[in-house]
Amino acid sequence: MSAPQHFGWFLSRGFGPHGWGHAYYEWNYRWQEPRLYQHSIRELEQAGFDLLIIEDALSLGNADTLDLRIRSAYGGPKHDPLLLAPYLFDVTSHIGIAPTVNPLAYPPYLAARQFATLQHLSGHRFGINVVTDVGSSRHFGAEPVSHDVAYDRADEWLAGVRRLWNSWQDGALVEDPKTFRFADGSKVPPFQHRSEHFTFDGPLNALPFPEGEPAIVSPGGSPRGLDFAGKNSTVQLALASLDIATVRDYRARVLAAARARGRSDDLKILFVFKPIVVSSRDEADRLVRASAEPDDGSLLRIAEAQSSDLETDLTGLDLDRPLDPAIFADHVSRGSIRALLGDAESFASVPLRQLLTAKARLGRISDRSGVVGTADEVADFIQELGDEADNDGFIFSGDLHPVTIHRMLDELVPILRRRGLLRTEFGTGGLRHNLSDF
Repeated sequence: MSAPQHFGWFLSRGFGPHGWGHAYYEWNYRWQEPRLYQHSIRELEQAGFDLLIIEDALSLGNADTLDLRIRSAYGGPKHDPLLLAPYLFDVTSHIGIAPTVNPLAYPPYLAARQFATLQHLSGHRFGINVVTDVGSSRHFGAEPVSHDVAYDRADEWLAGVRRLWNSWQDGALVEDPKTFRFADGSKVPPFQHRSEHFTFDGPLNALPFPEGEPAIVSPGGSPRGLDFAGKNSTVQLALASLDIATVRDYRARVLAAARARGRSDDLKILFVFKPIVVSSRDEADRLVRASAEPDDGSLLRIAEAQSSDLETDLTGLDLDRPLDPAIFADHVSRGSIRALLGDAESFASVPLRQLLTAKARLGRISDRSGVVGTADEVADFIQELGDEADNDGFIFSGDLHPVTIHRMLDELVPILRRRGLLRTEFGTGGLRHNLSDF
């Protein structure tokens, strides 16, 4: 039997208008209220998922591209996922929850105190997905910094937060009713942090964690991002092509980064995965054939989504002319641009229509040309990556909506369980313990 894998869900829209643009928006959940998310996360816990990661962005973008971000709700509005977490913990017992946090928004002392509180309140099921986006700097009175400096700042921030979490030494908490002594102040020493990015004083007035600190999640496949994960992370949220060779190579680079930082292979590398699960092979074939020649309306919807991600309006451009990369501002993610343009040496002669059509085109998971397939075929793929690439597991991606979850998981979960790939029960001790079960 194949080894079990870990599974999570990435709420890819963030705490925003779930279902917008889809028929299931008419289920009439109010996305601003907790009921939708509480319903959905109970289903994920029942399915045996270890973790929910909630995307976030702190800004609507620049003034001249703001409409691109909100006209179809791709880039906003977004409410704060950290404040949603307690509502989700309240209706679950085992699944971990990791809202996205940016060091820009949470000074180390505030971050350490709030996160410690949530770790205790949740029964040690709290995590943080640390991102280093710098496009929101102006909202916090900070100057934008380079990609690598943003990681330097995140490193310092997390080291400071962890030092604060460890303010209370062993034996500091006494709790002896006979002597009426609650704690020993000599074992909670003051300290000062004075460094390049942050200034604060300790100790923290929140208690340490008997079951370990919150889990650290991080995305980012750049050399600096992988180094950050190797040094700090419990989970590396991996974005890469899902084939055996690529997964092996990616895993090797993350694990090498961990070993270079003196760690053993004690972090999980979970690849983002958004399969399209259908009821039959015939249906899968029909979907793939239909996607090969999208109409202009379909291309426009793809252009709107790309426009939001790239903060660049593609919707008014001539579909039959090549795209000039000079239209992208300096702050736009180079990775997002590459994802649209493809091969840097050939895109200059490729019409925009062809670039968008490539985004629309689907493939069959059975021949590894795409992600469309039956539940059995998707399970075959998951099992193959575990067996052949030693994959730790997957983070499924989509709205945190009951329709989305059931459409993707209803038939898949029983098959994964029968194959021994998906847990049937949880242990105790919280998120870190669940991730270390296997």
